[in-house]
Amino acid sequence: MTSIRTRFAPSPTGYIHVGNIRSALFPWLLARQNKGTFVLRIEDTDQARFVEGATDLIIDTLNWLGIDWDEGINKGGDYGPYIQTERREHYLVWAQKLIDKGLAYADPYSEDEVEKFRLEAKANKKAFLYRDYRPTETTKWDGTQPLRFKVSDIKRYSWHDEVMGDLSAGPEALDDFILIKSDGLPTYNFAHIVDDAEMKITHIIRGLEYIPSIPKYLSLYEALEIEPPIMACLPHILAPDGKKKLGKRDGAKSVQEYRKEGILPETMLNFLASMGWNDGTEQEIFSRDELIVKFSLARVQRSGARFDEQRLIWMNGQWIRKLSLDELYDRSEGFWPEPANQATEDRKKQILGLVKDRLKTLADIPMMTSYFFAEPTPDFSMIETNKQLSSLSHDEISSLLNSAKNALANSNYDADSLQNTLNELLETTGQKPGILFSLIRLAVSWAPFSPALNDTLAALGHSTVESRLDSAITATTK
Repeated sequence: MTSIRTRFAPSPTGYIHVGNIRSALFPWLLARQNKGTFVLRIEDTDQARFVEGATDLIIDTLNWLGIDWDEGINKGGDYGPYIQTERREHYLVWAQKLIDKGLAYADPYSEDEVEKFRLEAKANKKAFLYRDYRPTETTKWDGTQPLRFKVSDIKRYSWHDEVMGDLSAGPEALDDFILIKSDGLPTYNFAHIVDDAEMKITHIIRGLEYIPSIPKYLSLYEALEIEPPIMACLPHILAPDGKKKLGKRDGAKSVQEYRKEGILPETMLNFLASMGWNDGTEQEIFSRDELIVKFSLARVQRSGARFDEQRLIWMNGQWIRKLSLDELYDRSEGFWPEPANQATEDRKKQILGLVKDRLKTLADIPMMTSYFFAEPTPDFSMIETNKQLSSLSHDEISSLLNSAKNALANSNYDADSLQNTLNELLETTGQKPGILFSLIRLAVSWAPFSPALNDTLAALGHSTVESRLDSAITATTK
């Protein structure tokens, strides 16, 4: 059996978005599952859209996600170069084969002439097809004009897509198209077919938007006497409303943005794998190894997959809780609030252990931890907007905080002792936990969220808690 060879062939035209990564993830999973080869090449023939540094960004993103490749950029291999602009001679060899067969011609028309043809077709209520306006006489192609493929067998094409099933298209889908532009670089339509053939790619996995062009590709495969690889077109990733393809206007972000916002690579892989695929069970959390074992093109759905960022964040919280404290600490670098830079590693790990189960992203760390490392600014609006606390008068607040201060002064300040003290305080004040504990929590943290109150107090220590309660009491009397 032929060894499976898949590829990811992005264009270095800017940031790398979630759709790009899914088009890398699925062929990577297929290659890893079958002990095949995964190739990374760069399709940079559209120099007008080339962005400096974009290739490095692609490499960095794949490395972060753990999507490794066996051949290609920075790895080499038997079928290089793996950057299209370095493969010009390869395309010229294949172009010459078509010229020799009479299946490629120098395109003599200017943009104005082509526009005239379009208007003529429209006036005749016909679809514009370039093949209807081929030049009757051709000149030898010298590279100064575009080289255009001459589709010769006008027929219906049928093919099987591993995701979309059996597909077909009639002659109206076939037309002459440019192989090599006047700048000497090939078009995508030509280059990827040559590259895949020379690199012995067995499976092409890409977006649904390529389906209308596949009849043209099939006609070119025939002309070049190339056996087409297995094809699979993935459903679109849809906007949150599920009505259209996800785009920047719908809040689509680059993968790097999600990384900066504290999404883990395990989460991103898990989430994108589940965009249009499932294993037929209710399982939602998949490790990298589980994905490799369970992935199947046969279980990729044909309908679009809605991008649900809330589910991404929920899933990230699940993955954070799977990490050991040491692993989470290593991942937390760059996310701590500035005052934490003065703290020891042990202190930061202590605090991280307290908030771990409440974190949804690594970017939550400053909000969850800053009051452990620096004095918070009192914000009584947090009391006023709290449904349970808003009915308390300043005198009632002051009285409760004074009671708490006096009771806590006698605690040993370990978590168990503090919990006993807090429980006794409930009895002496006659208050509900939702009122008393919420008030104490706000007075010592002024944060919207915190760990269990006894753990928070223990981590802050007696002197800090007393000082902050004093500040809150003083503030209520002003």
